[in-house]
Amino acid sequence: MAKRVAVIDIGSNSVRMVVYEKTSRFAFHLLHEAKSKVRLSENAYQNDGNLQETPMQRTFHALSDFLSIANSFKVRKILCVATSALRDAPNKKEFLNKVKTKLQLNIKIIDGTKEAYFGGIACANLLCKQTQALTIDIGGGSTEFSVIHEKDVTDTISLKLGTVRLKELFFDKDKLEEAIEYIDLKLQELNTIQIPTIIGIGGTFRAISTAIMEQQNYPLDKIHGFECTREVFQDFIHKILSADSSELTLLGIKPERFDVIKPGALILSRILHKIDVNTLIASGVGVREGVYLADLLRGSKDKFPENYNTSVRYLLDAHIKESSFSNQLNQLSKKIFDLTYLHFKIDPSYRYELGIAAKLYPIGNNIHFYSKNKHSYYLIQSALEYGFTHKQITLIATLVKYAKRKLPSSRHKEKYATLLPQEKSLEALSYIISLSIALLSHRPRNIDFDVVFENGELSIISDHVHYLNRDAIKKLVGVEGFKVKF
Repeated sequence: MAKRVAVIDIGSNSVRMVVYEKTSRFAFHLLHEAKSKVRLSENAYQNDGNLQETPMQRTFHALSDFLSIANSFKVRKILCVATSALRDAPNKKEFLNKVKTKLQLNIKIIDGTKEAYFGGIACANLLCKQTQALTIDIGGGSTEFSVIHEKDVTDTISLKLGTVRLKELFFDKDKLEEAIEYIDLKLQELNTIQIPTIIGIGGTFRAISTAIMEQQNYPLDKIHGFECTREVFQDFIHKILSADSSELTLLGIKPERFDVIKPGALILSRILHKIDVNTLIASGVGVREGVYLADLLRGSKDKFPENYNTSVRYLLDAHIKESSFSNQLNQLSKKIFDLTYLHFKIDPSYRYELGIAAKLYPIGNNIHFYSKNKHSYYLIQSALEYGFTHKQITLIATLVKYAKRKLPSSRHKEKYATLLPQEKSLEALSYIISLSIALLSHRPRNIDFDVVFENGELSIISDHVHYLNRDAIKKLVGVEGFKVKF
């Protein structure tokens, strides 16, 4: 696969482009993102689905600019897909031929089930693994659903339900009851589905989730992976449906979404009325990422290898030139954890987050040595994007921030209280990673000591003096009931 790839998604409401760069076989990161609200389907649904001249012209100009951007990044491949607006348009050939002739861009129109599948594999690969979940992608012209089981996409459904479609057919004509009847009729295809977790894709879900996060003073500035209870989400939807423009602003909805937020909220409301959901998760990925992953992972059944995380690999690729210390720190911290987690009464599942924190601890060193903890912390909070819950990201970032230093501060623990483990577990994990760093102060080519734990005492067994290690351990803030002996 080409190192740099652009993916263009032509929707009913907006056209979007992303540029991705590979850093190793399955690791990648976002180089650029562009979006234009061209409203390609404007006035189409009241004209038998035919695209109108002005929206087509807007879309053409946006695509022309996208290609200019792609060329500036020297992309080697452009993948361009179109969804509902072009899929349903009787006059689509006029637009397709113009784009192909004048821009030399081939647009692939994908059917609804393929669109649902792309959204599904994006969420299955780039969100924390779900035992079972239903993805919902509300677009301008259609809504797609896919059922995820572990990492597999098992079912896909596409319905002619979209924000722009509903706006033009019902909301512009003040026909709310007819809109509800129309939505409920379409949703009958979901009669056999009862899944406790919904993953929301697309602008409507992200707008609502962002507004909820603002109202909650949510501590982590990251929409991808944000979780919300049914009760909170449903209550917020009801507020949107009854709000006027000034009230929408107070709710945190941006003005450019005023005309389509209520149709989208109504779709979500009727889905929640139909399906007994416990948890809703916001996805920052969708069709574009799915198109990219289908190309990246071809030959791998559209799945990353087991126990592989693309965000971790990207951070290592980008910021660690010498991996031996990172690997040793990962190995040692997990070994100490295995010896001591019962003593500290730590949930054994935290071993995973501790290992990732240890592996990523050195990434900030590549930016500035004296402030490496701060930079590692920031990089993890922002770029540890895929495959982790917000609680996992916050814990990993916190362990790195305070590694080789004092235990996490009261101010930090208070700010992230809803996302961090209980205080004793957090302090024990923080001490383990700091202790591991101290024990590797002499930077051995291979770990040249062993550790044994008994009765609250960790014994360091070695043929060498390791003066630097002892000195580094003395400077650590210890935890109650735990000693280190050489």
